[in-house]
Amino acid sequence: MFESEIAKRKTFAIIAHPDAGKTTLTEKFLLFGGQIQTAGAVKNNKINKATTSDFMEIEKQRGISVATSVMTFHYKEKWVNILDTPGHKDFAEDTYRTLTAVDSVILVVDCVKGVEEQTERLMEVCRMRNTPVIIFVNKMDRDGKDPFDLLEELEAKLNIGVHPMSWPINGGKDFKGVYLLHNQSLNLFESSKTKVADDVVKINGLSDPQIDAILNAKDASKLRDDVELIDGVYGELSHNDYLSANTAPVFFGSALNSFGIQELLDTFIEVAPNPLPRATTKREVEPNEAKFSGFVFKIHANLDPKHRDRIAFLRVCSGKFERNKNFKHVRLEKQLKFANPYMFLAQSKEVMDDAYPGDVVGLYDTGNFKIGDTLTEGESFLFKGIPSFSPEIFKELINTDPMKSKQLEKGIQQLTDEGLASLFVQELGNRKFVGTVGELQFEVLQYRLEHEYGAKCRFEPRSIHKACWMSGEEVDLKDFMKYRQTNIAYDKDQQPVFLAETAFILRMAEEKYPNITFHTTSEFKV
Repeated sequence: MFESEIAKRKTFAIIAHPDAGKTTLTEKFLLFGGQIQTAGAVKNNKINKATTSDFMEIEKQRGISVATSVMTFHYKEKWVNILDTPGHKDFAEDTYRTLTAVDSVILVVDCVKGVEEQTERLMEVCRMRNTPVIIFVNKMDRDGKDPFDLLEELEAKLNIGVHPMSWPINGGKDFKGVYLLHNQSLNLFESSKTKVADDVVKINGLSDPQIDAILNAKDASKLRDDVELIDGVYGELSHNDYLSANTAPVFFGSALNSFGIQELLDTFIEVAPNPLPRATTKREVEPNEAKFSGFVFKIHANLDPKHRDRIAFLRVCSGKFERNKNFKHVRLEKQLKFANPYMFLAQSKEVMDDAYPGDVVGLYDTGNFKIGDTLTEGESFLFKGIPSFSPEIFKELINTDPMKSKQLEKGIQQLTDEGLASLFVQELGNRKFVGTVGELQFEVLQYRLEHEYGAKCRFEPRSIHKACWMSGEEVDLKDFMKYRQTNIAYDKDQQPVFLAETAFILRMAEEKYPNITFHTTSEFKV
């Protein structure tokens, strides 16, 4: 029973550069999985329904995803957990953390723009973890790059081998569909934003005269030439090469028009890995172990603005999570049990009785959890690989309404617990410095502090080059922290951090204190 439940699970993230069509693809997966009846559209005024996975008010206003959404659906007897991530680079850290909670990834690439900067950065994280990747080349109904050029660009810029699973017949206004290389059939393009069935024509190989009847002679001839070239260059897809993240299967389609989704989803269900082992501070945890373990990779306050709730998202790694059962919170060394654990379809949620490896569980949190916390059935270890990174922009939080000081304190603590930004507190004067990857996060912070907590503030820029965690002998650390007292602050785990004002000052500190190592990520502590 337990093994069969694990075999059903597929947990993956969809990642992409902003506007590549990632959230639209997520919607279509839910449409094909039968979870929603009408697909929403990002930035489309003709459709009044907002996309299911973008539910925060600021996301609806801006038409971008700024938080990772978690959704679950059934498809062909599989239990699919899908994590839709922010594409905007200012929210990259949320995406990096989400990638620790998945077993594989679907990367969406815009055929018009090709591989963009954020696509490369996201792929680097996948490469670090050897996460298996499937690539979906989107917007084929728009005039874009030549598909052979795109394959070359994907290999060169993403540092991964590619293997086309479908092949486009023309592009832009002349786009007629795709040829499915693995089962030798034609999927003919028809513009439709809500359909869930593709117009697939079974043919007997490329020599089948049906092709000439369906396509004109020129298109049929080009398709045969293209496929002959593809077969010669790429051959058969090696499943092991995909699982070891050496090769990425590539599909072509149009998410907005629900085209190419079926074969992508069907192949994903067939080839994507089931829940994988996870590294901890003590050992590697296998998913089929009898005892439960899992870790918190995301925290979201006020998921429902009408109720002041706070949800911790937990990835189940081994054993069976059960409602109302006591589990050990390793960091706090105390027992917790959960009366109403949830599974999610974006904002809607339902109470669940149990969950298995690969599942993502929403836990009501009264302030017990931080990102990276581990729950077990008694064993003491922490899951690795959920670091904090040094931010790129630093600003000081200034309270502009002293009557709402408590609300501001609570708000900034909760929102930075979510991982939206990093908070560093200086003991001298209780000054609070907020660090982010981009400017947009400050806008989101300010908006949410005012609308969710009733607190008003402003952010004043501060000249800080890097936040550095430190390791070394205690005597050296104490001496350095005394010497650099005005540059020392504490992170959310009460770890001292050196806020270096310039690269020169950091270099001088490294030279003066050679026995201290300055880290730009907190991972070394785990």
